[in-house]
Amino acid sequence: MALRWSRMCWLPRCVLSARIRTVPTSRCLGLQRTLTSAPHPLQICIVGSGPAGFYTAQHLLKHHSQTMVDIYEKLPVPFGLVRFGVAPDHPEVKSYGAEDKQKLGIPGEDLPGVYSARDFVGWYNGLPDNRHLSPDLSTETAVILGQGNVALDIARILLSPLDLLKKTDITQAALNALSQSRIKRVLLVGRRGPLQVAFTIKELREMTNLAGIQPINCPSDYQGLGDIIKDLPRPRKRLTELLIKSALKKHGENEVVQRTQSNREWGLRFLRSPLAVLPSEDGKRAAGIRLSITRLEGNGETAVAVSTGEVEDLSCGLIVSSIGYRSIPISPRVPFLQKSGTIPNSMGRVQGVPGLYCSGWVKRGPTGVIATTMTDSFDTAQSLLEDIKSGTLSCSNPRPGASTVRELLLLRGVQPVSFSDWEKIDAVETARGIEVGKPREKILDPEEMLELIFRGHTTRQL
Repeated sequence: MALRWSRMCWLPRCVLSARIRTVPTSRCLGLQRTLTSAPHPLQICIVGSGPAGFYTAQHLLKHHSQTMVDIYEKLPVPFGLVRFGVAPDHPEVKSYGAEDKQKLGIPGEDLPGVYSARDFVGWYNGLPDNRHLSPDLSTETAVILGQGNVALDIARILLSPLDLLKKTDITQAALNALSQSRIKRVLLVGRRGPLQVAFTIKELREMTNLAGIQPINCPSDYQGLGDIIKDLPRPRKRLTELLIKSALKKHGENEVVQRTQSNREWGLRFLRSPLAVLPSEDGKRAAGIRLSITRLEGNGETAVAVSTGEVEDLSCGLIVSSIGYRSIPISPRVPFLQKSGTIPNSMGRVQGVPGLYCSGWVKRGPTGVIATTMTDSFDTAQSLLEDIKSGTLSCSNPRPGASTVRELLLLRGVQPVSFSDWEKIDAVETARGIEVGKPREKILDPEEMLELIFRGHTTRQL
């Protein structure tokens, strides 16, 4: 969908609202809102049905009464990150933007036993592309490279009691694998120190309160921070205080009892940067990771990790790289910065391409939480509305837009998946979930989704 019409503004990697069209594996989605008050309503095309797109569409529909939005999605199901990215035990956060993962760029990262966070999260959340991942959880120690919210999410899923996970919409395949898991220890490795961790206090508090899980942190990592934290911004101060409390609490009688009752543990390892994945003796899978010991130059958020020349080896059979997601170019016609994985833009206006806007991670990079994406998306929508008001974006020459897309799909023999079609999938998933005491049991195979929707139809093509 790299086409652009003068009145149909295309926002890469965003979401839906007035009309949704899904293209699973090259198929399109469709919900329609009819506007009769305007002879030529403002037509907006949004590509991608994750939070960024939803929030962009919401702002446009709220602040421009003559707006029609078409949202296009490659999968047969909408909602992007809300469905496939947010941890299953965080339903209150469910409201993709970046389709690729950052490579470690180190020897051995392609060995079995090494996974990207994007693929691992997609596996337990039911992303069709990752349904065959089948990670080996027979090791006792897992290492997660990264210290952000996604890294903590993965650690929590690996260590959570099954009774808790059974009440979520985690996939049955993941639940079965976790029920056989032998993982007892999860270590989260970061190249910088405790003052630079990227997770939030909510996620940290959940880990520290997880039943049957004992934190194993090094008190020496937190020495000297007491005098520093008083001058930190309040969110960072509270987060660091909780880190220190968790690491330095006295080993009293209650602590001894807790350690005795705990059969799993997790910990943070600071000032470590990955150098190589160490293979097993037969060379067929990962057996450990070699880390460069680093030191910090500078202070606070701008501190840079520099190698000391020393190394450390950690034995582990499962390694998850949680160093960030990455957007990919969507069309040769759209400028793209390979290094940052973003589209060059000014407040969402794509540089050098009038009428083209971007929102979400492809706009600012894979940072922030859903609330950040909401604000960012509102800003992009506002830029578009300001351009209409100033005359920078002309709406005087209406072009076919969505009707042309429909004709193109018809010529190609592609049957779009509509929003009402998605509701059929939703109903089946919800019913299957109720049978096993879960909010939903996701369908993992796009072909099964399409068979459910188009059963009895004579025209169907991927």
